[in-house]
Amino acid sequence: MYLDSCVIVKLVSHEPDSAAYDRLVRSRPVTTSELAVAEVRSALLAEERRGRTSRPARRAGRRLFQERVRNGAFELLLPLNRLVIERAGGVIEQSHPKVPLCILDAIHVATAELHGGDAMCSSDLRVQDACACLGLALAPTPPVS
Repeated sequence: MYLDSCVIVKLVSHEPDSAAYDRLVRSRPVTTSELAVAEVRSALLAEERRGRTSRPARRAGRRLFQERVRNGAFELLLPLNRLVIERAGGVIEQSHPKVPLCILDAIHVATAELHGGDAMCSSDLRVQDACACLGLALAPTPPVS
């Protein structure tokens, strides 16, 4: 299962649906893009700036992500290369005008598409809509418990 950064943030922080996403991905091989290394860090910092998390919680989330990468919780960190960048542009164009997809989200969709896998897991509606436009399988969005 391919995870985009918004799902990874849920897995390393305390959001209302964090436990549901944890259950969804537990015991499954997961992959993501190398992009997530910077994007997760950025998202955690943004959460702190908005007052949605504390500095210690943000740091703990970053450490947890780094630990999961080191310990192999992600079967593979997929490379961010020219092929992915070119495909991301195509994803944006194929999704246009229905889905206003930003480049970072398009990179995740392109990476998931190029590297196969059983499903894309994202809580972002635009990413889900872009996957639908491209015919990519989506993991079910877990209900919040």
